[in-house]
Amino acid sequence: MAIELVTKKRIEIYSGRSHPELAEEIASYIGVRLGNPNLREFANGEIHCKFGESVRGKDVFIIQTHSAPVNDSLMEQLIMIDTAKRASAKRITAVCPSYGYARQDRKASGREPITAKLVSSLFKAAGADRLLSVDLHSGQIQGFFEGPVDHLTSMPVLVNYLRQSASGRDIVVVAPDAGRVKVAERFGQHLECDIALVHKRRPTGTMNQVEARDVVGQIEGRLCVIVDDMIDTAGTVCAASELLIEHGAVEVWAMATHGVLSDPAVDRLKNAPISRVVVTNTLPMNSEKKMDKLEVLSVAKVIADAIEAIFADTSVSEIFGGDNLSS
Repeated sequence: MAIELVTKKRIEIYSGRSHPELAEEIASYIGVRLGNPNLREFANGEIHCKFGESVRGKDVFIIQTHSAPVNDSLMEQLIMIDTAKRASAKRITAVCPSYGYARQDRKASGREPITAKLVSSLFKAAGADRLLSVDLHSGQIQGFFEGPVDHLTSMPVLVNYLRQSASGRDIVVVAPDAGRVKVAERFGQHLECDIALVHKRRPTGTMNQVEARDVVGQIEGRLCVIVDDMIDTAGTVCAASELLIEHGAVEVWAMATHGVLSDPAVDRLKNAPISRVVVTNTLPMNSEKKMDKLEVLSVAKVIADAIEAIFADTSVSEIFGGDNLSS
């Protein structure tokens, strides 16, 4: 006697503790409640997780942005993934709005690690079947993970903001270095405006130090919008903004997906000739990072749409019209 079962797909979404507000917003767009991971620490700081409901046979999405302290955020997500794997989840997707160690994606000099690859290997070892992230530092990181990677982009959110807030202005989209030229070109195509490039030099053997040397493009008398994947210590955007003003820009805005804003970023941005600093909520913003010129846009719907597409086994790239396929 044959037994035939028609299984019903079920979704479960969990969040770590690095950015619960973003996870709640994502879940609200999807129309589900976040599951309870019951995260706690032992006296020595070891993390413990025990899901409050069965995940057997479910499509599980574990949301954790890798905010400071990055190592704690990353380890917590790995433990949650391992928990889901051992609880017989059907498919596990690691949702990392901001992917930790993304800047260490190659060996820039001898005797250096490729930590972005190490992180992807840890996700695979923990039991993740799929990765989802927003605006990786470089597209090659997608190849580090042995499985599907959904590389989302915040471009629709940022472009829509510019269309509303800079309507009628003479805009130039500025790439702060050669690595961002393709991104600037896509912004320029959507906004139907010119692009420019800042020639940047990082002194050998230094970190968080940048020298802006020259500008390629017509910027005099125009609004310059610097676009980057992240603002960490703000050295790049501040050096670029000063150079742009020197070359005749009437106003400078800085836009980035990930507002890391490590010290001394806030002080640098306050003192720089930048009128607006626009970032998304892939990372939490505490009170110390907030300032008058800072605006935070939400990417929750972008991530929610991608999660729904993955769950329904439909195309994620169609959501972005192909703009998410390279960086």
